[in-house]
Amino acid sequence: MDTKHVDWHSMRDESAPTAEPEVRQSGDERDEGEAEASDAAVAERTDLVYDEQHGEWVDPETGEILREDEIDRGPEWRAFDAAERDQKSRVGSPTTTMMHDKGLSTNIGWQNKDAYGNSLSSGQRQKMQRLRTWNERFRTRDSKERNLKQALGEVERMGSALGLPDTVRETASVIYRRALNDDLLPGRSIEGVATAAIYAAARQAGVPRSLDEVRRVSRVDKMELTRTYRYVSRELGLDMKPADPAQYLPRFVSELDVSDDVERRARSLLDNAKRQGIHSGKSPVGLAAAAIYAGALLADEELTQSEVSEVTDISEVTIRNRYRELLEATQKSGERAVGTTA
Repeated sequence: MDTKHVDWHSMRDESAPTAEPEVRQSGDERDEGEAEASDAAVAERTDLVYDEQHGEWVDPETGEILREDEIDRGPEWRAFDAAERDQKSRVGSPTTTMMHDKGLSTNIGWQNKDAYGNSLSSGQRQKMQRLRTWNERFRTRDSKERNLKQALGEVERMGSALGLPDTVRETASVIYRRALNDDLLPGRSIEGVATAAIYAAARQAGVPRSLDEVRRVSRVDKMELTRTYRYVSRELGLDMKPADPAQYLPRFVSELDVSDDVERRARSLLDNAKRQGIHSGKSPVGLAAAAIYAGALLADEELTQSEVSEVTDISEVTIRNRYRELLEATQKSGERAVGTTA
């Protein structure tokens, strides 16, 4: 149920007549007076919840409907599934920052068929092709819109390849728009800024991807990516916190197809490493890979360093070094706990 708190005084009908005192009142007049008194008592309350879907004022504590029969501003039709809703709806898709024109322009379909599904004649096909050409020209009227269209296409492509949700892609689109409006692109490639935007958006959303993962789906090298990311992050004032190694665990554990016990032990190892400050200055992806390998050893599951290295794109040497550090930190933590207890 869609509800929200609304000021009752702003929703009252000011044009409603107020009851004037009379010496004698009929039964209908008394009922009307009681209703107005009840409305006045309700109007003094500020904690009521307004249900937009049903047009009702509800008491949040008791669930009692205190007033109803408000104006229904919804559609006059009803739908019981998504297909029926799409068929009856007479509006377009909502605006989105993932398109350079926010999805407000007209799009001519590529199929050369009419409304009845019949194929168009040769002359009509040529006419539709000319219309598509001119429609595409009008959608990108200047260089800024052409730049934005190309960049947002790159963001969509890389986001899909990395398996990022739509919210991350929209955040990356907003970051790129800010960079374009602040004139941060001169001297830098469109692909580089778009890659930096999607890398920053993934970190902000708590679903980070490593630089190597982003580089594999990008058209720029790692050096340009890191340099552009630092520049964009500094100039736009993005609040970027260091990546947490634990954020990589669910994805890596799923790809390695190991048990939940391994992930639980890996999280415990990483939490202990944070408390002792071992994670400082080390790659979060390398720590996550080492924690998974160490967790598999502790859980008596067969998992080789080469398998972890292939999934996480971390060398076996790094995994060996990091997992030994994690186990040593756990051992020291256990010794301290025993000493404290004694």
